[in-house]
Amino acid sequence: MHVREAERRLGSAIPWLCDNMANDLKRALGGAQNAELVIDREGLVVRRRAWSDPAELRDDLAELVGEVDPPTRVADLDLKTAPPPRTVAIGVLPRLEVPGPMRAVKIEPFFDNQMQTPQSRIPYYAKLRAEVDLEFLDTGKGSLYLGFHLDPLYQVHWNNLTPPLEFHIDAPETIRVHPSSGIGPALKVAADADPREFLVELTATGRDEPIDLTVRYFACDDAGTFCVPVTQKYRIRLEPDPFAGRVSGRGGMPGGRPFRGGNLADRIMGWDADGDGRVVREEFPDRMIDRFDRIDRNGDGAITKKEAKREAKRMRKDRGGRRGGRRF
Repeated sequence: MHVREAERRLGSAIPWLCDNMANDLKRALGGAQNAELVIDREGLVVRRRAWSDPAELRDDLAELVGEVDPPTRVADLDLKTAPPPRTVAIGVLPRLEVPGPMRAVKIEPFFDNQMQTPQSRIPYYAKLRAEVDLEFLDTGKGSLYLGFHLDPLYQVHWNNLTPPLEFHIDAPETIRVHPSSGIGPALKVAADADPREFLVELTATGRDEPIDLTVRYFACDDAGTFCVPVTQKYRIRLEPDPFAGRVSGRGGMPGGRPFRGGNLADRIMGWDADGDGRVVREEFPDRMIDRFDRIDRNGDGAITKKEAKREAKRMRKDRGGRRGGRRF
């Protein structure tokens, strides 16, 4: 479904290869966030880059295959691109502001009836994203973000004339969640496609056992052919998910407070989504991407804790000579 939608949006006619949902190929090839590989006819990797670079890729292909004159540019392809389908309102509900950098944790669908066949299961129209803040990872006490995002591939929406989404959490004795349940907002618009987001307090004396979450909502398709109540379950494991990527368009520090140099190194390393101890360009916030190369002193495409500390020290020194400080 993802490949078909990508082809539709990009107007692409080239063959696509798609990894499985467990990211087995990505894991086998190193797991980099935006890697670039050139594989020859024998199946050998002849070029490998931790971060894709179109200009260098073109040079590689010229060396491996031969020069092309004139070279084909994107503008020459006349791709028939198409926007994502939109039949309901978006931007109606303000995005949730989180206390600081969050890291995605592992989740999986959970079925009470294991005999049920995959073909008979109702799709997970609303996909859960669960994240914890850095304080929780360090101390076992912090915030848990729960976001329910409609899967655009199913072309569904929230019908606000029906009861809103609600969730309930069952946690083991070693984990305390407050509140353990929540309900979505009541909106005046009849339908929308904005995510339903919640922030709860989390305290754990042990993290080996998972949290079970039950969510109830109405799934209504954009074509107006069905609107049915859905009850689904997730199992949340409080360990970082290296393949979860990041959320865009969500608030950062409450009230727009800046990240200041005193704990800047920890903030930067908090963007390390895959937990490998390095922040690569894809993990760096888009709004500050112009500062990435300055912090990445050795130019290897990744920021280490040492480089983050060096940047924090530089900014503290810089603020010492500037009245009112400088924001990051």
